[in-house]
Amino acid sequence: ADPDLAIEEWLEFARQLGSPNIELSAALHPAESDVPAAALLDPVANTLDLRQPFSAARASRVRRAMQSTGVGLSDLAYFDNMLAADESVRTKKHELMRRVFDAAVLLGTDAVTGFVGRNPLLGMDANLVMFEEVFVPLLEQAKARGLTFRVEQCPMPGWNITDAWHNNIAYAPGPWIALHRICQRHGVGDQFRIHYDPSHAILMGQDSRSVFQYLKDTGYDFLIGGFHVKGQVIDSRGISAWGYGGQTMQRGDWHGDIPSSDPGEQQNAWKKQTVFCEHELPGTARHDPLAYLQNRSVDWLDHQLAARELLRIDPQKTFLVVEHEYPKARVQDKARLAPILAGSLAFTRAIDEAAAAMYALQHEVLAGQGIPVQGIGRQAYRS
Repeated sequence: ADPDLAIEEWLEFARQLGSPNIELSAALHPAESDVPAAALLDPVANTLDLRQPFSAARASRVRRAMQSTGVGLSDLAYFDNMLAADESVRTKKHELMRRVFDAAVLLGTDAVTGFVGRNPLLGMDANLVMFEEVFVPLLEQAKARGLTFRVEQCPMPGWNITDAWHNNIAYAPGPWIALHRICQRHGVGDQFRIHYDPSHAILMGQDSRSVFQYLKDTGYDFLIGGFHVKGQVIDSRGISAWGYGGQTMQRGDWHGDIPSSDPGEQQNAWKKQTVFCEHELPGTARHDPLAYLQNRSVDWLDHQLAARELLRIDPQKTFLVVEHEYPKARVQDKARLAPILAGSLAFTRAIDEAAAAMYALQHEVLAGQGIPVQGIGRQAYRS
């Protein structure tokens, strides 16, 4: 088997799509993972094969492919539960994360993206203690390698069949600040950053402008270091039936008072989420401006504008990683997939360019001439 052929193929595919960078993801092999593939909502990407440690020779080959295609890396990624309750499982995951760190250094990228996770056997405050004990050492190892760890805020409600909904404790600004304060005490505050995904804000009844405003109000507008660009379309019928907590009973992952041992049935735990929403590949969903006030879709233009207005970022150096999780458009035929991804990339690029133009016109050109901006526009804390 050739562990790096897939990387070369994806770099070439990205070149054909006109994407300047890709996010390269690793994962435990399905045979080693504690969560069976059949129990997952989305397939796990493990294009970066780290069953064996990444070597300088492998890195040289990938770098040559990057040079020949002109496609770079936004970051490396490994999305898993770093606070797993079972110590042997957790040790295996931490070892793979260290391999991802080493691969990032060899490939010349300065960021790794992933989850914090949660020990479902413990309450939230106890998970903060566990974070300090077992996750901070990972950040210390990232620091030793000159890396930043960016945490995606997906709450991962269906990660297990318990009633727990927040199975990644880094799910919102309040927790981010609590975790960052712990990191600061140990000298790794600069290693802890957020990889913000607006779809998860919609999933939790939030909107990006209000999230960004809260970070600015509290002095943490520096925390977001990158973006997953993925949407969420809320089904008002699902909200009417179950609310934002999703389906809490009779999902099919339990038989009466006995939890199912069948991974295919355990997958039904994701009805905590899917009963009221569906992921959007940017550009694939119709958008109702009024629905934004009920958090039923991402307002892409305002998302990009608010990031410029409220966050301490350099837009020229901040990656927007388009993430494809729209189930019905997840075709496996490259010829059919290419125009779907190309269209989404074009949409994302155009929206970002429009937001940049809007920001420059309002905050630089008009402001420079003392001309007021018209109207009120989106306001934080309204929705």
